[in-house]
Amino acid sequence: MEKAVAVAVLFSVAALFLVSPARSDASDHRYKEGDVVPLYANKVGPFHNPSETYRYFDLPFCIPDHMKEKREALGEVLNGDRLVSAPYTLDFQKEKESEAVCKKKLTKEEVARFRAAVIKDYYFQMYYDDLPIWGFIGKVNKEGRDPSDYKYFLYKHIHFDVFYNKDRVIEINARTDPNSLVDLTEDKEVDVEFMYTVKWKETSTPFEKRMDKYSQSSSLPHHLEIHWFSIINSCVTVLLLTGFLATILMRVLKNDFVKYAHDEESAEDQEETGWKYIHGDVFRYPKYKSLFASGLGSGTQLFTLTVFIFILALVGVFYPYNRGALFTALVVIYALTSGIAGYTSASFYCQLEGTNWVRNLLLTGCLFCGPLFLTFCFLNTVAIVYTATAALPFGTILVIVLIWTLVTSPLLVLGGIAGKNSKAEFQAPCRTTKYPREIPALPWYRGTVPQMAMAGFLPFSAIYIELYYIFASVWGHRIYTIYSILFIVFIILLIVTAFITVALTYFQLTAEDHEWWWRSFLCGGSTGLFIYAYCLYYYYARSDMSGFMQTSFFFGYMACICYGFFLMLGTVGFRASLLFVRHIYRSIKCE
Repeated sequence: MEKAVAVAVLFSVAALFLVSPARSDASDHRYKEGDVVPLYANKVGPFHNPSETYRYFDLPFCIPDHMKEKREALGEVLNGDRLVSAPYTLDFQKEKESEAVCKKKLTKEEVARFRAAVIKDYYFQMYYDDLPIWGFIGKVNKEGRDPSDYKYFLYKHIHFDVFYNKDRVIEINARTDPNSLVDLTEDKEVDVEFMYTVKWKETSTPFEKRMDKYSQSSSLPHHLEIHWFSIINSCVTVLLLTGFLATILMRVLKNDFVKYAHDEESAEDQEETGWKYIHGDVFRYPKYKSLFASGLGSGTQLFTLTVFIFILALVGVFYPYNRGALFTALVVIYALTSGIAGYTSASFYCQLEGTNWVRNLLLTGCLFCGPLFLTFCFLNTVAIVYTATAALPFGTILVIVLIWTLVTSPLLVLGGIAGKNSKAEFQAPCRTTKYPREIPALPWYRGTVPQMAMAGFLPFSAIYIELYYIFASVWGHRIYTIYSILFIVFIILLIVTAFITVALTYFQLTAEDHEWWWRSFLCGGSTGLFIYAYCLYYYYARSDMSGFMQTSFFFGYMACICYGFFLMLGTVGFRASLLFVRHIYRSIKCE
């Protein structure tokens, strides 16, 4: 009952943080004719490097007279959003034709900056009444084959087409005028007049459905066909695997049970073989039990975090362009679930007759956060050197440190104390002998690394089609909204991981190798290593990312995500194996 209440409280707190996204100044989104509708310029950056974004006015655009920065929520800052007043004024239902923003004489240095941006396919992003606007800042004319013959142009005229329904803004599109260009090819001063045109059109689309057009791209029929193919492919994998386990394992186990029962009735001094032979060693506690318990605690916390994120996604919190909602959710829920890590780790550590539970708790707190913090420090330094918006301000870093100090750490300690006092005992069906048996010499393919390769391949094959769409969303500009399909794939991933780990644990025990604890954890988590290998393939074969900053961000943060998957799936693999091992040894008489 207490756990159910805790879960309900956790979910409601997370929902409070998330359901109210960052709002424009007019929080009710209702306007009268002539009212000022908030328009914010967000950022600019190379189209193929989504992490490498800069402040809008890092490029020498026209600066408005009364420029103000918008206060952002934690998730928005983590997402690299830096909203400031845009140089354009789009009053409600007020049309404008070729309105001048400003006239500027671009210096040689400013021309060079704009040209470098055009070469790298820079785009701009703005928000009008919380609706996103995208566009490119210029274009390259590749008339000659030689790059020295290329011509570089800056767009100086933007057309805004705004759709409204009664007193609400429903949709906005920005297009650049291909005939209104400034030549940036040569290093010389250039006079430029930036202009914009605004057209208003009425639409019948209701306000509640104005974000639908952004999510429809991932629900197009040909995309859905690929997603369903992915699920069918995964389901076939699961069915084949479960069929294999049901027929082979159950038949083999049944034969084992019959054989061992027959052996007990016949000669008492007959030597035991197979997995029964090691019944006195199979529940011998693993080496480095503090680290093992910490891995289980962190894995359980990350599993809980993932489940809560899926729940929030399925109820519609993460709609497209709800700026920073996912980052806010990750920070808040991770902080609130740290008690689960402390409880699981300390409880299991005490079951394994560990004594130094304080050190175990410290290890649990640092096992995932430690590598993540070191990665963040390095990547934030890189972002600061690049002056990119991905560099977190000191205030935001302070907020995260305070959350970790005042929420995460106390909950971890409270969970640890509850786990230590839970007095749960490790339920081993067989007594453990005083001295361990020697493990017989085994062929190379029964080693840890080959077994991990076998264990990770099947779960990875069940999810790799869906991985492309997730990568294209996180490390690109695609929008991913089919969370129901992703949830099904996640369930399949868990089932396949559990089954393959159980199968490999059984074969390990039949080979009279009783050191299955760490092996089951490593085999379960090995899918994380396959996902990281897929990162290499995606970077070089499926994306156009380039530059030190984008490369370091991609491989740095993906290493942390894959490490998180390793801990989470390792926990799933071990828990499944533990249930299986307990079941088979309960079914025979152990002396």
